Amino acid sequence: MYPPITYLSDCTDTNAQARLSTRMAALFGRSPVLLPLDGPAPEQTAGLTLLDVLLATRSLGEDGFPTVTLVNVAPRDGTWENGAPFCWFRLGPHTVFSTYDSRLLAMVRTHLDVTQVEVTDARTVLGAATAWADLSRAEADAVATTQFRSLWYLPLLAKWVLDGHPVPATTTRVPAVPEATKVRVGLVDNFGNCKLTATAEAVGFEPGSRLAVSFSRAGEDLGSHKVRCYERLAEVPAGEAGLVVGSSGSGFVELVVGCGSAAHHFGVVDGTDVEFP
Repeated sequence: MYPPITYLSDCTDTNAQARLSTRMAALFGRSPVLLPLDGPAPEQTAGLTLLDVLLATRSLGEDGFPTVTLVNVAPRDGTWENGAPFCWFRLGPHTVFSTYDSRLLAMVRTHLDVTQVEVTDARTVLGAATAWADLSRAEADAVATTQFRSLWYLPLLAKWVLDGHPVPATTTRVPAVPEATKVRVGLVDNFGNCKLTATAEAVGFEPGSRLAVSFSRAGEDLGSHKVRCYERLAEVPAGEAGLVVGSSGSGFVELVVGCGSAAHHFGVVDGTDVEFP
């Protein structure tokens, strides 16, 4: 019996989700909880969501059970021949399989001390898998070169690691990313609250005080505002903007509007740069 699996992917259309769910069910005996990363900054959203997923396994009042998380974001910036490779790491009893991207992994590096991961090469792994998997050379070549590696390769990698096979990988440090120190809108939730990528301490949050907040995107100035800090979301007056310590990250700040959408109010989206001058 495999642990429960959550799959975060920027392959979000119905066709992709159907194929991912069915392939995972055929491999693991159950479909994963499949969640789309469909915003304008999927790497940013994936990084914050992965941090929150792993933090959610804590403070259970008991030992709890192992979990498995798969994360796929496909940056195609020319750095890699066929997209970024996949890696995996363990945090306590929990196992994560992810696109190897320093921006995606920046949050878990900073807040959970995940400083190294096991980076895999699909062709090398598939070559080694001939010792335990019934794949023809043609099938292995097709999986190694496909453009849809999150469907064909990543589930196999997860299963083989979980099954204890000697999957070849290179232990690799997660590099620090200078831009990861920037404060951004990590993601906009369904209420329009903007989850920022900074702790209350980092931005000088103090209930009752007002902080200057400015926004920009792709170098375009989106304006500056003075926003009051509140101890609780319920204290923010209807229609007014506020800053609160939200539910994400290690005490990350959220920009909210009482009974409204902060994203709409300020004209911001996932990935918007935020400064506290």
